[in-house]
Amino acid sequence: MMPNKWAVDRIRSTIKPITGIACSCIHIADVYVSFPNGSLKRPDISIFCREPDEDEEAISLVPEAVIEIISKGYEAKDLQIAPPFYLSQGVKNIVVLNPYTLAILHVHEKGAEHYLSPV
Repeated sequence: MMPNKWAVDRIRSTIKPITGIACSCIHIADVYVSFPNGSLKRPDISIFCREPDEDEEAISLVPEAVIEIISKGYEAKDLQIAPPFYLSQGVKNIVVLNPYTLAILHVHEKGAEHYLSPV
């Protein structure tokens, strides 16, 4: 298994709903999402507040959050291209993990923060 696949499993095992927030915290790995502008993307992890309606096609529900795990050679796509795209499509939180350095970028409508894993 590649390092990013280990990271996906580790991250998904820790995702839990926040007490007091009306969100079921449904997380799905490696699934196609059809965004409002017609783009089809496949985030490493998509987090939804309710179960999407689609079973056998791209999900049309915009995720509340997406998590991308950087793969070698795709750093620019994951750090520079993906976050602005997801924000423009209504995703509220974008988390990008570099599994090689453990650096984390959290992007949201008010800005961005940098962390070191684990957080």
